[in-house]
Amino acid sequence: MDLPEDLKYTKEHEWARTDGNNVTIGITDYAQENMGEIVYVELPEEGAELSQGEAFGTVESTKAVSDLYSPVSGTVVEINDTLVENPELINDDPYEEGWMVRIQMSNPSEIKKLLNASQYAAFLKEEQEKEE
Repeated sequence: MDLPEDLKYTKEHEWARTDGNNVTIGITDYAQENMGEIVYVELPEEGAELSQGEAFGTVESTKAVSDLYSPVSGTVVEINDTLVENPELINDDPYEEGWMVRIQMSNPSEIKKLLNASQYAAFLKEEQEKEE
């Protein structure tokens, strides 16, 4: 499982990459692996206002439909239109080609509430131990 060190993570399995006041968001390698083949993605419109923890779209796989949650508050400035025609990019490359939205943060301090790679790995380990 791939967990890039330069990203922040949520307990809902989204990742966030900051670039100044903008954040690129997607789902983690762990999430896409557990979902199976992704067949459909529903994303918000550009200009949509999101709050931290708010659902902003869905991902449908051959196993289930899952909500996507915003790691930070802000305005959607770009969506990855390529995913509409090629949702499998999320399975192939969740951290680069499979990104979902870019948000201009309204409260940059929220990024500090997210997990780093080692904290997210520890969280996953705890979750897996609970399931056993």
